[in-house]
Amino acid sequence: MRKVIALLSAAAAVAAALGGTSASAAPKNATPEDTGQGKLVWSSCGDTTTPALQCAMLDVPVDYAHPQGRKIKIKVNRLPATAPKNKQQGPILLNPGGPGDSGLWMPAYIAGQIPKDVASTYDWIGFDPRGTNGSDPHVTCDPHYLDGERPDYQVSQGTSQAWLKKAAGYAADCAAGWSWLLPHMTTVDNARDMDSIRRALGAPKINFYGGSWGTSLGSTYGQLFPSRVRRMVLDSIVGPTITWYDHNILQDKEHQRRFDAFAAWAAKADPVYHLGTDAAAVEKAYQKVEAALRTDPVAAAPAPGKIGPAEFEDTFYGGGYNFLRWPRMATVLSAYLTQHDTRPLSIAYNLYAAPGADDGTFPAYNAAQCTENAWPRDWEFWKKDQAKVNATAPFYTYNNMWYNAACMFWPYQGNPAGRMKITGKGLPPVLLFQATEDAATPYEGGLAMHDALPGSKLVVQNGGSFHEILFHGNACLDDTFTSYLRDGSLPKGKGRIAKTCAPEADPTPVFVTPPPALTAKTATPALRPTDAEAVHGVLR
Repeated sequence: MRKVIALLSAAAAVAAALGGTSASAAPKNATPEDTGQGKLVWSSCGDTTTPALQCAMLDVPVDYAHPQGRKIKIKVNRLPATAPKNKQQGPILLNPGGPGDSGLWMPAYIAGQIPKDVASTYDWIGFDPRGTNGSDPHVTCDPHYLDGERPDYQVSQGTSQAWLKKAAGYAADCAAGWSWLLPHMTTVDNARDMDSIRRALGAPKINFYGGSWGTSLGSTYGQLFPSRVRRMVLDSIVGPTITWYDHNILQDKEHQRRFDAFAAWAAKADPVYHLGTDAAAVEKAYQKVEAALRTDPVAAAPAPGKIGPAEFEDTFYGGGYNFLRWPRMATVLSAYLTQHDTRPLSIAYNLYAAPGADDGTFPAYNAAQCTENAWPRDWEFWKKDQAKVNATAPFYTYNNMWYNAACMFWPYQGNPAGRMKITGKGLPPVLLFQATEDAATPYEGGLAMHDALPGSKLVVQNGGSFHEILFHGNACLDDTFTSYLRDGSLPKGKGRIAKTCAPEADPTPVFVTPPPALTAKTATPALRPTDAEAVHGVLR
């Protein structure tokens, strides 16, 4: 206990020494045009699948309040427009979420999802947010923080002090190595990087598509630079005013609903999985496997370490992002309980949850969320408040709590005023997409963003649960997106919801065999998703 207190005090001392720096403010001594960015010098990305892809690095200032000061580099790629010049519609910047996920896979992938006569009219622009992936520097605080086997998430297992020590140590490690950059990795900083990209492209306006945290990034850009937005699409939306702490509580409740839906689906498929004929039996099967892993963790190979209860939970929460994972999730439980076969669990963990070679985008995730609004700093408050949530949403609450616990100790105090207020003033009509059953960015966020953007049109997938609902083969959704990109056409409906689309059918129950060939993950993500179960972007 003394060691924990000492470490927490050390983290507080770091914060005090750094002056309690808050998130980057709007520059006072520079106009938005004076961004201090460099030039884009394009060369081949060396992508044999899409040889037309071009890559470049763009110098941008660490602090836009001092545009001629220290610089960092943003990695950018583009798939150039091929339509005649008089039909081209300019650049469309792309972001999949995170905060911090790579957007380099998006130009080739998304351009390939829409008709060529529309795709060919845009320059498709992907980028890695500052401090992440192929941008320079790539921020790493503790390369082993996410390694398995981690302490159990459940506070009933007596691991709270271990997690507090772990989270406080992570915050201190980040401050020790990156105090010059971390305060400048907020959504506002990334939005200003987008405008630096626009300027370097020589474009008077940009188009934008963003999913998950990318909706916060896009709406922030629109608030800062409304006259520079031509068209904007926000998919699976973070509410514009909710605090990140409260957003996590919404996630907990929605992930519980999605897990309950999975259990009901698996119960109907009892002849395939043999987990029980009602949802309660399936949930008990899940708890039985988790309890067994507490005493007998299994090898995670090819990922290092072992799969204990924390890694097991991480493997399963992704079903709330993408229900195409349900057959594999049910296979994991069935194989373990009926055959004591742990291979499906190892496969699923490596596909969905195994960490890369370092802490990946986790520093960027914390740098944005921990500093954009004030977080509770008292563990006693967290303990009591999260226990109330866990009472009705036990599937994800403590998993989510510990994932975000570094914000309890983050050395840069969150902004008491909260995130940037979004008003939509000066923006053209924005097209919004939201599923009612989305666990990662709950439905309330889509409604709140529509209310904040008076000229927007909201398309709702009633009963849909994909996180990022475009490009899954739903013509009602994808054709609406295409029409807007083609000529700015918007749904004609009036009121809060302009258009409603039907959900996709539940997946067919199947015992998932044979296992795929697996290799250990690396720190650099693939440029495009290749697994039908892949999630495009993840906002925990």
